[in-house]
Amino acid sequence: MRLNEVNFENGLPVEGYGPGFFRVGGQLIHGDCLILPGGVQDWGGYDDAAPLLAARGKIDVLFMGTGAEIAHLPASLRAKLEEAGLGIEAMSSPAACRTYNVLLSEGRRVGAALRALPRPA
Repeated sequence: MRLNEVNFENGLPVEGYGPGFFRVGGQLIHGDCLILPGGVQDWGGYDDAAPLLAARGKIDVLFMGTGAEIAHLPASLRAKLEEAGLGIEAMSSPAACRTYNVLLSEGRRVGAALRALPRPA
């Protein structure tokens, strides 16, 4: 069997996640986060569309992690992003992390907007 080293030279990989956090490119982010070719930052959730719209032309697809379970995106957010020409794929945050990493390793122009998993009560 031949093993290939995974190369993430086009962006920052998601290295881990758990209740209330993500580890992206060696940086720990508490809460929701946005990963784009320029780096990683806190994200204000579905009401924070401006940084998503600013990614237009820099990415081909945006993976929207909806938390622990897959959920519908708010219709107004989806309409704004689609109107701006952004490809959007909504899925659970764990699935979005995995899919983002795979496409990033292939050199694709991708981004991820991730809602954190809930902390246990």
